[in-house]
Amino acid sequence: MATTRRGARRRRVGATLAVAAVAAPLGLVATAAPAQAAPWCNPSTGSHQRQVEGFLGLTVDGRQSARDCKAIQTFQTRHGISPNAGYAGPITWGVMSLMNVQKSAGKTPNKAGTCPTNKGRIACVDLTRQLSWVQDGSRLVYGPVPVRTGRDGHETRTGAKKIYWKNKDHWSTLYDVAMPYSQFFDGGIAFHSIKGSVWAPPGSHGCVNMRDADARKYWSLLKTGDDVHIWGRKPGT
Repeated sequence: MATTRRGARRRRVGATLAVAAVAAPLGLVATAAPAQAAPWCNPSTGSHQRQVEGFLGLTVDGRQSARDCKAIQTFQTRHGISPNAGYAGPITWGVMSLMNVQKSAGKTPNKAGTCPTNKGRIACVDLTRQLSWVQDGSRLVYGPVPVRTGRDGHETRTGAKKIYWKNKDHWSTLYDVAMPYSQFFDGGIAFHSIKGSVWAPPGSHGCVNMRDADARKYWSLLKTGDDVHIWGRKPGT
C-alpha cells in the first residue's frame, strides 16, 4: 500500500510539472552553487601568475607560494571556477580581467553611445563587457551592473527586444531551477537572479543572469513593453 501511495504521488508530481512546462516559457539557464574548495593547492606557477597576484593584492613576484595559492583558490571557489586548486591560469585571469573592464566603465557605461537614447526607459546589455544598465534617454537610471549571458553555443541573441512577460517566482521546467524576478524579452530568454556568482564561467543558456539585488531593482524599474537593447559578443563565444 505504501508503495502504491508513493507511486501515485510521483505520478501527480510528474503531471503537475508537465502542465507547468506547457503553461510558462522555459528559462534558458542552469545555475550551480559555488564549488567546494579543492583539498589541495597546486604548487605550480601559473601562466598568469603576476596578473593574478596584482589583482588580489599579493606580492607580485611571479612565483607561486602557499599564500598565493590559498588566495587564488578562495577566489576560484567564490566564483565557480573549476578546477579550484589555486592555479593562476587563463580562466581565472579571464574572470579577473573582465572584472577590471567592468570597473573601468564607471558611471558612463554608454559613453560610446551604443545603447539608443531615443527610446525612453530602456535596459541595455553589453555582451562584450558583460554589463547591463537602465537608462531613460541619455540619463543613467541604474547600473552598470555585472551580468552573465549565454555561453558558447547558447549565445544571448543581439538586437532590439521588448519585455513581454514578467514572473516574479518563475521556475524553469527545462533545467529544474528557480529563476526569481524573471522578465522575459526574447522567447524563453529573461533577466533574472541566480544563486552563486555572475562571473562563474562558462555562462548561461541564453538568459541574462543577475545578482539578486540587481534583479530586484530591474523588476521595480522595468515594465511590460519596455525596450531592451543587446549588442556585442561575450568573451569566449
